[in-house]
Parts: sequence; structure tokens; C-alpha cells
Amino acid sequence: MRALIIEDDRAAAHALRRRLWREGHVVDVASNSEAGATLTEAGGYDAVILAATLPDIDGAAVTRRVRDAGCATPILMLATRATLDECLRGLDAGADDYLTRPFAFAELAARLRALARHGEQPVREDRLAIGDLVLDRRTRLVTRGDHTLALAPKEFALLEYLLRHPGQVLTRAMLLDHVWDYGFEPSANAVDAAIKRLRKAVDAGEAQYCTGRGLQDSGRNMRLRRAARHSDVQPYNQLPCRS
Repeated sequence: MRALIIEDDRAAAHALRRRLWREGHVVDVASNSEAGATLTEAGGYDAVILAATLPDIDGAAVTRRVRDAGCATPILMLATRATLDECLRGLDAGADDYLTRPFAFAELAARLRALARHGEQPVREDRLAIGDLVLDRRTRLVTRGDHTLALAPKEFALLEYLLRHPGQVLTRAMLLDHVWDYGFEPSANAVDAAIKRLRKAVDAGEAQYCTGRGLQDSGRNMRLRRAARHSDVQPYNQLPCRS
């Protein structure tokens, strides 16, 4: 999931960002309403976490602005008991859900998953598989055959994106846009390094039918392609099996 946090309290925003990152999500942070509204309107997010009160304008005004701009991205508002009225105004303005602080992170994560499933994007399956390689978004587990693979959050997010686009050519730029946040300094080497780590983890699992063209499911003839530069004439495959 790609999420945006709009919160002027930097400590709270970055603490939440770290928790979501550990769950394998890609998270950007905007510290004011103008930046938050602009990023939301630009699209590309599965959900927005919006503080009910901000230094310049409140969360309800931000919600009204993005809804008037035609943006349907799900919005989860955060409020304290003292700002509950602002949160309720946000719901009337078009927000989809709210939480009062303090809250359990598990509840916030569950609400985000629900919003993402019913948002503007097509419904996402919690279980993705190709052959004996299985990724479960709900439990955050990846297995290959009888083996559980230990993946870092970034490799989990990368594998999820690849499994959602089987048989498609994915460029490095596409991976950077969907798996890395905007605060990351773009680097093709970073993409290649993450792919190498992911391939190593996947190759440590049970053997699967492989050819030189990449990781495949022999029954469905599906494969994952390796990211390529936009300028490449022929992309190279993703997650090639070791020879």
C-alpha cells in the first residue's frame, strides 16, 4: 500500500511512518495542508491519513478541496477528543473514516486495509501467488513451498508489486514510483540491489520450474520481469533463477 500522512506534528508523523514502513507500506509525509492537498490531488495513493487540525487550515477544508478536485482517494482522519467536532466535519466534507487518539496501531492498520480495498483502486486480493511462491498481505508472510521467507519491508513491498503485475515489463522508474517514497534519492542501483536481495531470498525456497527467461509457473506460464530503464530497447527479466 502507498499512503500519505498529512500531519504537522513531525514526531507523531514519523513515528507512524516508521510503523507503517515496518509493515511493508510506502509512506510519504506532508507537514502542512497545502503540500498534503497537492500530493493527494496528484493521485497514486491507496489511502491518506489526515490530521483533523493543521496550522493553516483544518482537515475538513483539506478534504473538501481534494473532493472538489475530483480525487476519490480514501481519507482516514485522526483526531483527539478535543478535536472530534473537526473530525466529524471532515466526514461531512468527504472523509471516509476517523480515529481518535490515542489509538492502537493494529486498529489503524486494519482500517487502512479496509479503505484501500473499497477505495478508487480495484479491490486488492490479500493473497498473491505464482506457482509455489505465496505472499499474504494480511499476515505479512511470504512462503515458497513449505518454507517461510524472511523479507525486509522493502523487499516485501517490491515482491507484492511484482506479483500484482505478472508478465508485464516494469521499468526502474515504475518501481521507484510505487515501492520507494518521495523522500528517497532515486537510484537505479538501489532498485537492482533490492532485486538482488529479493532473488536471493526467493531462491532460498523450494525449487520451482525455471528457465533462463525468469521465474515461472510451468502450469500457467506466468513470469515476473526484471525492471528496465525507459531507454532500454529490451528489458531484462525480474528475479531470474540461478543457473
